Amino acid sequence: MSLRLILSLALVLAGGAMITQQAMATEVDAALMKTLDPDNDGTVDLAEAKAAGAKMFKELNPDKDGTLDVKELKGRLSEEDLKAADPDDDGTLDENEYMALIEKLFKAADPDNDGTLDKAELESPEGQKLLKLIS
Repeated sequence: MSLRLILSLALVLAGGAMITQQAMATEVDAALMKTLDPDNDGTVDLAEAKAAGAKMFKELNPDKDGTLDVKELKGRLSEEDLKAADPDDDGTLDENEYMALIEKLFKAADPDNDGTLDKAELESPEGQKLLKLIS
């Protein structure tokens, strides 16, 4: 196989991976906003994000042991991101660690520092990371 063919295949595969990642993006539509924005002001504040996160934590924790491991997170975090969010290095996130990660991601998705996330901020790469944990 020629080097040119190998490079072409690599580019096609890389492009396919990018399409897959884009297809996995969470669409910020009216139904999602209704769920995340109970006060119906068109934005999500930190309290609303944490409330949605607490609900999601419970859904992801069917064994009710109070922690989420990489399997229970179902691809919402990479193993690397889990390790970074796991200060006690036990391989799991308890609810406090999960909430701390939500707060960190919320702040990253709020570049104007107004304390709320609008549709555009939720659709940003940082907002998409947050949405994986709260929706």
